[in-house]
Amino acid sequence: MEAAATASVVQSSIAAFRPSNSIGRSGNLAANGPAGFLRLSPGFHFSIKHQFSISQPKVGHRRMGFGSRRCLVVRAAAASPSPDSAGSTSPIAPLQLESPIGQFLSQIMISHPHLVPSAVEQQLEQLQTDRDSEQKQEEPSASGTDLVLYRRIAEVKATERRKALEEILYTLVVQKFMDANVSLIPAITPSASDLSGRVDTWPSEEDKLEQLHSPEAYEMIQNHLALILGNRLGDSASLAQISKLRVGQVYAASVMYGYFLKRVDQRFQLEKTVKILPNALGAEDSNVQKSVGEDMRPGGEEESLQAGASHPEVTSWGGGISPGGLGNGTKPSRLRTYVMSFDGETLHRYATIRSREAVSIIEKHTEALFGRPDIVITPQGTVDSSKDDHVKISFGGLRRLVLEAVTFGSFLWDVESYVDSRYHFVTN
Repeated sequence: MEAAATASVVQSSIAAFRPSNSIGRSGNLAANGPAGFLRLSPGFHFSIKHQFSISQPKVGHRRMGFGSRRCLVVRAAAASPSPDSAGSTSPIAPLQLESPIGQFLSQIMISHPHLVPSAVEQQLEQLQTDRDSEQKQEEPSASGTDLVLYRRIAEVKATERRKALEEILYTLVVQKFMDANVSLIPAITPSASDLSGRVDTWPSEEDKLEQLHSPEAYEMIQNHLALILGNRLGDSASLAQISKLRVGQVYAASVMYGYFLKRVDQRFQLEKTVKILPNALGAEDSNVQKSVGEDMRPGGEEESLQAGASHPEVTSWGGGISPGGLGNGTKPSRLRTYVMSFDGETLHRYATIRSREAVSIIEKHTEALFGRPDIVITPQGTVDSSKDDHVKISFGGLRRLVLEAVTFGSFLWDVESYVDSRYHFVTN
């Protein structure tokens, strides 16, 4: 997921969507005008590796299968253990950390979560020292093999630092969920205790998630949910068979929307506090069809992933989802009106995920949650969905997924800004 989120992600709750053809290494959130539903690219895929995982509680080890790979799961004490959870082995987060720094922080988060900020500070200082030391070194004057080897070693070290940085960011996001006493949804697999094959056995926690956003931002989130779920917004119990790929695409796009939303809400709250908001902000914005569709890359990255034709609309999920559209369920919002007052360049900038590390985290977390889909693009550029897995999930479960995703994106913006203030890595 090395390309950037696009401004079309913004339109999921501001205006009607427009088709787009990439979403980092996953797919861009878009939709078809009046229908108001998500249209996502088929280039959406994830990567699963043999990794280290965070779990709770009690110290011990066991092997756990995920897909066709096996991974090590560490059982350790949770931040706030309860007597009835003594035997639980549910993971704290679906993504399993690989780097030495990531594994170290995992253990700190499990055993002494209050020490995570200090541990992160120390690791960032060490990364900064290593980077400064490397920049001071001069390339060998000799050419040929020695120079190639030197550059290769420097490249490997830079890659290791970037991986460590990603896992520091991810640890801080998970820590923020723990501080809010909100459990992250585990890997999406059918529950052994539910004979129907339903996957959403997790608690709603909607009240807790709502408290993590400003009232204005939560209005935007409700509009985002209305666009995704349509007339099923208030239906929590009904079940639907839904493509796991499409749910994963919606999740990743909602993470990016949450990232954007926190970014603009931060500016909105500041201007509201110092009383410099535009005078006409209270008026309802009628220009809800404004387009901001262009693809963007994080921090001016060179690489972007090619994607095929648009994925079938979420309206084909089944279970009775019908077109909601912008006029059905989308309510006026002060923050939405504020965002619509941005010029194209400002909106373009705010809709960009700033760092490759943040984009990579979205990709890896989503893949850890949903697994790697088997995607085949036909010669005509359409998606062959014959091998696409489907999951049975309630509309309440979908709502919980989207709320978590938006919150994840909001936290990602926070921790990216915090880490960049101590170890500069975000490209302007």
